[in-house]
Amino acid sequence: MDLWTIGVFARAARLSPKALRMYDELGLLAPAKVDSETGYRRYAPSQLEQARFIAWLRRLGMPLARIQTVVGLSKTEAAAEVEAYWSEVLAETVNRGQLATFLVDYLKGRGSAMTELGIRYAARTDTGQVRTSNEDVAYANGRLLAVADGVRGAAGGNASTAAIAALKPLATRAVPAGELLNALAEAVGEVEQVVDGVTTLTALLWSGSQLGLVHIGDTRAYVLRDNELFQITHDHTWVQSLVDEGRLSQEEAESHPQRSMLARAISGSGEHQPDLSVHEAKVGDRYLLCSDGLSSVVSAQQTHEVLQRKNSPADAVDELISLAYQGGAPDNIAVVVADAVPL
Repeated sequence: MDLWTIGVFARAARLSPKALRMYDELGLLAPAKVDSETGYRRYAPSQLEQARFIAWLRRLGMPLARIQTVVGLSKTEAAAEVEAYWSEVLAETVNRGQLATFLVDYLKGRGSAMTELGIRYAARTDTGQVRTSNEDVAYANGRLLAVADGVRGAAGGNASTAAIAALKPLATRAVPAGELLNALAEAVGEVEQVVDGVTTLTALLWSGSQLGLVHIGDTRAYVLRDNELFQITHDHTWVQSLVDEGRLSQEEAESHPQRSMLARAISGSGEHQPDLSVHEAKVGDRYLLCSDGLSSVVSAQQTHEVLQRKNSPADAVDELISLAYQGGAPDNIAVVVADAVPL
């Protein structure tokens, strides 16, 4: 079999010899032969397709660590993985686009005319009917709404408490609208440095009519606007990733035995980054933040019916937790409800 030198192969693959050496070191594309005396690498022409495939994935922006997984898959599995990656890129692009629009308005002076809003709120956690401890934390004040759901016992409870504690200082000082996401990202970074457990986190930080949203895990945030309920977070679970890839329907996901398996969370490693986005609140909005102890047993229709009533936030919280109990309350429950009102 005729083998090509690394220079010839690099030109044919439209790659640099340096890139090929890196692919070899990472185990992505090993040479067909390496001279034992000189160390020269030689490649088979049949390896061109693999080299070009890796190059295409790199041009797509896929991280090398993820490419290592993709190249070991069958073509069908690799196609699904590329689709999943691109869905993540598009979702992140939407979030960045929203932030860019807000920043342009802010820098052009249009942010100074925003209507000042206040909020009426209530927060509560409950152990539920099965668990003997409560790793959920709920917090609300005039600037900050937050829920966290710790995982695996005491360590998870400490992690969820630490996550909320890191955010609380933001509730006592005025954060400019243009700094909302930086402030939230810094707070999450502080949590990652101190926790030794795992927790989810979803929080809204207010500045005038602007809301900074930080989210990681399967705790959720919803907004009821004009009597329509919208989920404004995306679950970071393994089952949700299957839904995103079209491998499960939403109905199948709701009853899947592994629906609570997290794909992203705060864990002390800094490995996973939260979703960050900016939203504009309007008078009459009602916000709900909750742990999966509520969302996994209370349907969206039931939640909608409770939230659209002309009840107080405290009454809404109590009704939602009561519905969770009617559904068996197998997990801890955390609920925050807040109404946007004019100051």
